[in-house]
Amino acid sequence: MIARFLSYFIPITIKKYSSKINTTLEVTWNNGKLVLDTVNTNYSYGNLQKILKMGLRKIGFDEIRKMESVLVLGLGAGSILHTLRYDIGYRNKITSVELDPAVLGVAKKFFELDHFDQHEIILGDAFEFALKNTRSYDLIVLDIFQDTQMPSFLFEPHFVAHLKKMLHPGSQLLFNTITLVAEHSDRNTAYLQQYESEAYRIRRLSKIQNHNEILLIQKL
Repeated sequence: MIARFLSYFIPITIKKYSSKINTTLEVTWNNGKLVLDTVNTNYSYGNLQKILKMGLRKIGFDEIRKMESVLVLGLGAGSILHTLRYDIGYRNKITSVELDPAVLGVAKKFFELDHFDQHEIILGDAFEFALKNTRSYDLIVLDIFQDTQMPSFLFEPHFVAHLKKMLHPGSQLLFNTITLVAEHSDRNTAYLQQYESEAYRIRRLSKIQNHNEILLIQKL
């Protein structure tokens, strides 16, 4: 394919879609691989996949393979599934929540989203899911963006309280954040103060791909 070959020299966008939530979605060949981008950032596969994989590696691939349940809040096109299934070898249940139906449509058409087994997709809002959910999970991956913006509810005490209920002793939370300015780092510091030091172990992986910070939180 000519576009794929040329993508080793320059990204080649092959399809654009409109989205009420993310405005514009672009399917692009980049370095020989298909990625999904919004106007200002990589949305699935590409650099985002590398960022999340780095966080998962800090938790430990061997540890993740032993887990029985994973919750993904903010599925995108499903690059986290590819990492869990193929790179880590995780075989158990994954539940994913995604707000944008346009993203899911693109993911099914270009990124074989329906190919993954033991995977439940819930089309809906992560905040509403957290309010209604009664289950706990061994690993929660929180990766919610609208282009380069993060919804404010992610950092609010009410949402954090429900996240805590979904964690049991030993559970891990991987929260991917963007830190474009100093205030974003301060925001993350304030966020982590909502997790009591005697009940949670906290690690911060800063300046990943220049502008991302991963927060790793384990319930003790």
